[in-house]
This record gives sequence, structure tokens and C-alpha cells, in this order.
Amino acid sequence: MIKINDNYLKLPGSYLFSTIAKKVSAYQAEHPEAEIIRMGIGDVTLPLAPQILKALHEAVDEMGDKETFKGYAPDLGYRFLRETIAREDYQARGCKVDADEIFISDGAKCDCGNIQELFAADAKIAVCDPVYPVYVDSNVMAGRTGVYDPVTETWSDVIYLPCTMDNDFFPELPKETPDLIYLCNPCNPTGTTWTKEQLKVWVDYANAHDAVILYDAAYEAYITTPEVPHSIYEVERARTCAIEFRSFSKNAGFTGVRLGFTVIPTDLKSGDASLHDMWARRHGTKYNGAPYIQQKAGLAVYSEEGKKEIKEQVAYYMRNARTLREGLEAMGYKVVGGVDSPYVWLHTGEMTSWEFFDHLLDKAHVVGTPGSGFGPSGEHYFRLTGFGSYEATQKAVERIKGLV
Repeated sequence: MIKINDNYLKLPGSYLFSTIAKKVSAYQAEHPEAEIIRMGIGDVTLPLAPQILKALHEAVDEMGDKETFKGYAPDLGYRFLRETIAREDYQARGCKVDADEIFISDGAKCDCGNIQELFAADAKIAVCDPVYPVYVDSNVMAGRTGVYDPVTETWSDVIYLPCTMDNDFFPELPKETPDLIYLCNPCNPTGTTWTKEQLKVWVDYANAHDAVILYDAAYEAYITTPEVPHSIYEVERARTCAIEFRSFSKNAGFTGVRLGFTVIPTDLKSGDASLHDMWARRHGTKYNGAPYIQQKAGLAVYSEEGKKEIKEQVAYYMRNARTLREGLEAMGYKVVGGVDSPYVWLHTGEMTSWEFFDHLLDKAHVVGTPGSGFGPSGEHYFRLTGFGSYEATQKAVERIKGLV
């Protein structure tokens, strides 16, 4: 018999968004006349900004010229992009992050999943609950999560940090000490944010307990509240305890282009072992570098015209989120998010998350994401995204209003 990694067999069902896609496809097949508005998956819908397109075309032309052709990219990323990121995203905000601490990749999702390879098989993880499914699922695949309880929908070796309206979506420090702490700010799925002072609580805790914070900042471009940091490295002493993940997908529409990066400070160590050096070794062994074409497009994001165009796209999606939030609040729903995030998180009342999903799909032909798919504390919550068109967003609000 073939020897397999049977940890994969422990995963319950299929990936959350695959399940949603199958349910929607089945409903559409039974109701071909239904005009379905999809507000479930966090995929962008606006076309790439002009400056990015220009850079892509230029890069393609370069690849067709012997003098400017590029083969394998440097495994850690081209210097021109890493230096620009360090200057624009970090040093401009007072963060001590150097270009050599930035690792270019094909997206934050892959890095969030792959980073756990650096840590021991028995490392204890703590996750906010609800949480982006990749954090837990990738650790299940690594055999780090213990036994799954289908009744509570929890894993025996995972420390869950409930984030609900009862605690204003800011979790208590765990009683059991974790080795790895996953934080996402702005949070996917709740759309809520934490201030610099709130994050300092976690940075101080991680340093005091020799834990590592795995910090997902994929939605930092949507932050407008001054007290909310764009990077965890704005918090003092974060360099000795935190790894940060960034993405070009949501700020610049690269969901189909694929580009992201991870920051690992050289200060982050386990004894004499440098996590920066370990990730560099892993990157060099398992990754051949993000393509030159994508990296040149990424550079265009930081041009003056590129910044302006990206800012306009972010504002478009945030208008959608505001429309959702204000519309749902007017209907009497309890809602958070939609201020520093494109996600709106609403309470479903007596309905379970999946009951609300079916109700919304059948009666309003609107698709969202059941909160329970993000963890047990997501039950009786529901996520809607502002990444659609403004017209579809307005129409969705009107349809939901008709259900109240």
C-alpha cells in the first residue's frame, strides 16, 4: 500500500470556498433564471490599474528581447522591488525593516501555509476564532492540530481565541501558552481592527513567552483609522517576535497575477537559530522566485501615478463596504467591519450561518460566506464582501431589505 500523509484525511469536508462554489453551482443549475450576486469570496472585480498594465506590457516586451530577457528570478526577489517595499511600506512609517528582510513570493496565502515548516511538529498554535481557514488547515496537514471534534468543530491541540461582539472582537490572552500566534489585522473575516496599543499587548506577551506572532496584513491598504497600524513593526519590540505577510492581491488587484511577500527580521531567533536564515534556505530550496513580469508590475504599484490609481480602487471597494454596512444597519442587523476593511460581518440572529446562507441564496439570490466556516465562534455570523461592483452591491442591499 502507498504510504501517504494521512493528516490530509483528517480535514473535514472540502475547503470552505470550494463548498460554497459547489452549493451555488447546484442552485444555479436548478434555477437557471436566477441572477445571483456573489459576495462570498474575497476576489477583486475591477480591472488592473493603467500603470500596472503598462508595466506588464513593458515587461513582456523585455522578455521578447535578447538584451533584456530574464530567466530565473532571484529566489528572494529582485532587489529593485525589495528595496522599494522596504522604503515605501516600512521605513516611511518609521519601521526598521531592510530590503534583505523581505522575501518576494506568489502570494500571502502560500506563505501563511508554508511558514509552519519552520516550526517543530509539536509546536502549539493559537488562532483567533473566527479565522482565515488556511491557518488551521495547513497545520492540520502538518499533523500539528490533534484530533477533530465534529460536535464542537474544534481541534484538540489548537488554542482558540474567541472574537465576538461580546469582547468587541479583541481576544483574551490564552491561559495555555502557545508557540505560534496567528493574528490578522484588519481581520478576515470580521473586518474589525486592533489599535497599536492593543497589538502591543500581544507583542509583549509573545516576547515574554518566547512565542512567534504570524501577522497577516493582507488588508492593510484599507486602513483609514489613525490608531490602527499598517504593520506590526510599528509596535516596539515586534522585530524579536513577529513575522509579517503582505499581499498585492487586495490593494492592487493581483488575485489573478499573484504576488506577495513575507518579512522576517534578522532579530527573530530561537537560540542561535535565525528564522530569517531558515526561511531563506527554505525559499532557495523550494521556490524558484516570482516571475520578473509580476515583480515589475509590483514595482508600478509604488509609482506616484500607481499609488493614485490604487487608492481610487481601494476607495471604490470601501464605498461598497460602506453601502453594505449602512444598509444592513438600517434594516436592524448588528454589523461590524466595513470601516477599515472591505468585509462586513453581520449577526444572523436565531438562524445558523448555513441556514442564513441558504435563506439569502434562495430568497434574495445573494451569496455570502457562513461565519461557522471560519471557526466555531463564527456561528450565527455571516460575511459579505465589498469587492463586487457598486451597482451589484446596491442591488444586493435592496434584495436583502425585501427579506426583513
